[in-house]
Amino acid sequence: MEALFIFIAKSSGLLVLFYFAYYFLLRKETFFKSNRWFLLAGLVTSVALPFLVYTKIVWVDPTPLPVMNYSQVYYPQTVQEETFEINWNYVALAIYIIGFIALIIKFAADFYSLNSVLKGKKVEQQADFKFVDVNENIAPFSYFDYIVYNSSMYTASELENIIEHEKVHSDQHHTVDVLISRIFCVLFWFNPIIWLYKKAILQNLEFIADSEAAKKISDKKAYQYTLLKITTHESCVAITNHFYQSLIKKRIVMLNKNQSKKSNYLKYYAILPALVAFVFLFQIKTIAQEKKEAHEVSEKISSIDVYKIKKNTTDEELKTMSEKLKKNHDVDVAISNVKRNAEKELTAITVEVTKGTEEIQTIQIEGEKAIKSCGIVITTEDNGSKKIDVVTDGGIDKPMTIRNRVVEIKETDGDGASIADIAPPAPPVPPVSPVVPPAPVAPAFPAGLVPPVPPLDMSKMPKAPSVPANVNDKAAMKNFEKEMAEFEKKMEAFQPDLSAYEKQVEEAMSKRGANYEKEMAKYEIAMEKFSADMEKYSASMEQSFGKDFEEKMKKFEKEMKVYEKNMKENEKDIKKWEKESKKS
Repeated sequence: MEALFIFIAKSSGLLVLFYFAYYFLLRKETFFKSNRWFLLAGLVTSVALPFLVYTKIVWVDPTPLPVMNYSQVYYPQTVQEETFEINWNYVALAIYIIGFIALIIKFAADFYSLNSVLKGKKVEQQADFKFVDVNENIAPFSYFDYIVYNSSMYTASELENIIEHEKVHSDQHHTVDVLISRIFCVLFWFNPIIWLYKKAILQNLEFIADSEAAKKISDKKAYQYTLLKITTHESCVAITNHFYQSLIKKRIVMLNKNQSKKSNYLKYYAILPALVAFVFLFQIKTIAQEKKEAHEVSEKISSIDVYKIKKNTTDEELKTMSEKLKKNHDVDVAISNVKRNAEKELTAITVEVTKGTEEIQTIQIEGEKAIKSCGIVITTEDNGSKKIDVVTDGGIDKPMTIRNRVVEIKETDGDGASIADIAPPAPPVPPVSPVVPPAPVAPAFPAGLVPPVPPLDMSKMPKAPSVPANVNDKAAMKNFEKEMAEFEKKMEAFQPDLSAYEKQVEEAMSKRGANYEKEMAKYEIAMEKFSADMEKYSASMEQSFGKDFEEKMKKFEKEMKVYEKNMKENEKDIKKWEKESKKS
């Protein structure tokens, strides 16, 4: 659950990063096609980059394991009283699922609405396009290779302009962008930026279609009048590229805007330092690994001898074990109260262990069933001192901790046991690379309020005159030009508030832009220095490791996978031992 929330937070952050980069740096540029790929790259990056995690291993000194005495010890158990708590993670997940399902239903309804429009209509195939002439009062739109319109609502020239526009949408597969943006809105519906992001994608697609269509249309002015006429049509299909857009003024402004300077392409690279910073801050996972220091154990412990008593141990073997303990370790062992069942298995036994004046340790087992394995562990340290531990209730058959050392009894014969350490495998040593030079941080565009938008009464907007059906009729064309002149005067009277507002915004943004240009100049110098440092870094990498550094890294990664697998097996053994130790 936590991993899901972390992914959503990272992905949302990357969406915000790309949207702000587009809004403040690229929105007013005429690189419409480049902006399209930039916005799509932002969506892909926001999903893919959180999954790319680099693991960094830090070696630390080992933590000593607690010394455990395997004499019989009883621990009291306390039962915690259960209390009801609200799991807010599940609450948040439930809210997300409700919103997700609601948008999926809306998505399906939009497809149904599209199918209702196309169902039963006559389709006219021309080259790669399928033209559908409908009777519904809807805005013209395209969906993949379908171009849908109502020819009765427009003149021949207006319809020609509309079709050229929709052909661009269809030919450049803009429907894919629309569907991808809708899918991201469904997945990240809770993030308000994704809805602005979708709006930016759709608006940029209209800029592309307007720009390409205007190149093929001789009368650019007539195309703009067609845009104005279409603004009255508000009925459209949600998942299509429709000719109507609410931001008609922006589209007309972009049509008449001069081409941006090629040097402004540098703005696309401003996102790179932010992505590098994101990777260094959030995509590097540090794992602490303990160093293997087996030599310290060998310096402290000289030997470990285990004397095991099993249910089928004979009286002769018990006698031999007592003699060995006395001879090898000067330990006195008194065995009494030995009882066996019909299968000659031990059901009761008492073992008293003493060494010199040390306190006696006792193993005392009595019952009707055969005994579980028990025994005596003698640990000899490098200074010659000995430590005696008794192990009961089958604990001698399981891994155990003796002097900070996890051991496992492999086999016993009454004359000491062979013991195999459960030690973690030695990790591979990664190749060390030179320090990556720090990347410069791109300056942020100055923030601040923009002047409020003046209220507009769209009902007073003048209606554009219709082009005469016969363009060769001089009288009709003269009358049309007169009406167009009056229309332009009325439009000029309609737009003073917008012009004044646009001037205020331009003045406000130009002041911020001046400071931003200075910062960008410094940033470009820093980027040049960064490029030079990166070249030095590459040369240092090649000098330090040669051209086979990547092969070394691949070999290291393979060794790391084997090491991780061995570590998991080691952890399973330790957990199994801990579980069985708690039971005993």
